[in-house]
Amino acid sequence: MGTFGRRLIAIFIDWVLCSIIAAGFLGYRLGGGEGSLWPLAVFAVENLLLVSTLGSTIGHRVLGLRVIRLDGRPAGLWRALVRTVLVCLVIPALILGRDGRGWHDKAAGTLIVRL
Repeated sequence: MGTFGRRLIAIFIDWVLCSIIAAGFLGYRLGGGEGSLWPLAVFAVENLLLVSTLGSTIGHRVLGLRVIRLDGRPAGLWRALVRTVLVCLVIPALILGRDGRGWHDKAAGTLIVRL
């Protein structure tokens, strides 16, 4: 299973990339201000599209992580959607169960594994 540290670094990589994309294409000014939700919107789209199709975000891929269902199959669109919404709310992703999975993964029926 992917460690909390690896997952944290992966989400940081994704957030930086999404902030750059939002700044380059959507008028977001790095550091906040008006339009400060654009990076979150880009992050949500990135997570939904990449996890549902490839099984990992760019940050996950860089750190050798993959999101799968509990039975080992790909997450798919529905599970990726549930997971993405809860990751964007932040708190569910920070609360870990005894097995090291975040609430977002528990709710979606997914887990992060190392490749």
